[in-house]
Amino acid sequence: MSISDNLKSVSQRITDAALRAGRDPSHIKLIAVSKTRPADYVTEAMKYGQLDFGENRPQELAAKAEQIGGSVRWHQIGQLQKNKVRHIISYAALIHSVDSLSLAEEIEKRAAAIDKVQDILIQVNISGEESKSGASPSETARLCRDIAKLPHVHICGLMTISVKDYDYDQNKRLFSALASLASEIEAEKIDNVSMKELSMGMTHDFEAAVEAGATIVRVGEAIFGERDYSLNNPMQNINQ
Repeated sequence: MSISDNLKSVSQRITDAALRAGRDPSHIKLIAVSKTRPADYVTEAMKYGQLDFGENRPQELAAKAEQIGGSVRWHQIGQLQKNKVRHIISYAALIHSVDSLSLAEEIEKRAAAIDKVQDILIQVNISGEESKSGASPSETARLCRDIAKLPHVHICGLMTISVKDYDYDQNKRLFSALASLASEIEAEKIDNVSMKELSMGMTHDFEAAVEAGATIVRVGEAIFGERDYSLNNPMQNINQ
């Protein structure tokens, strides 16, 4: 199938999941995860109205943003090291993976230097897996309160990654736990903190995420096809 057909299929699946949950499908944003894909995959998807794209590596995001330009909204969805913030601060519409005050402080410094208020999400390790990044659920509200003091950083919600081998119901319960945590934090009415966005759900679990309340889903393989890891990363020569 073509990228166009895949986009239509994913969009229909989002709509169907939203309607099952009694939600308005227009309230859910699809991010096409273009990590390791050549820039022409992005421009092809743009022809069919897709404008939000997600990248894992900051250097790859910056390189594609420079190459493609235009009206693309870039999302930093992968783990972000403090020394890599400089690569994306001019380009990222939303940083999904903030999990510490020290990282937020680096974003604050870089955003202030270009007179920008950077929208971020707090990454939560809702599953408790040791291999995953993210704040623990118990420390997330405190982290929000601390980051909220930074004038050039704005918290827009939460992000999480589920467990790949979970089934539909297990994923839905996990995502519902994040939605409940967001509601608890929203009730605190913290200045400079909004819980309007819930970024959760990928190719294998985005429908469960939509039913649980996701406002953003991050889908790569269902749009661009399976990655062939035997091929060289098309962006591998980007300077570190």
